[in-house]
Amino acid sequence: MNGAFEWAASIGAVIAASMIAFDLGRRATAWGFVLFCVVSALWIYIGLTEDALPLAAMNGVLLLINAWGVWQYWFHPKNRS
Repeated sequence: MNGAFEWAASIGAVIAASMIAFDLGRRATAWGFVLFCVVSALWIYIGLTEDALPLAAMNGVLLLINAWGVWQYWFHPKNRS
């Protein structure tokens, strides 16, 4: 593992974590969760194609957690204006 997908997923994860950690507002945080979902899906693909099942399984769980974050920040009724 050291190809373009791995680099894109790694850089995407750093950007997503930064978007959430810097607390730049609800919109930036929501987009950070969306980016985390994309990155998790990419890591799942990488894990399955590289026979790294623990990596794929971990990111399957992280995808669900981050999808919950997207729901909380964009779609949950309490946050609708």
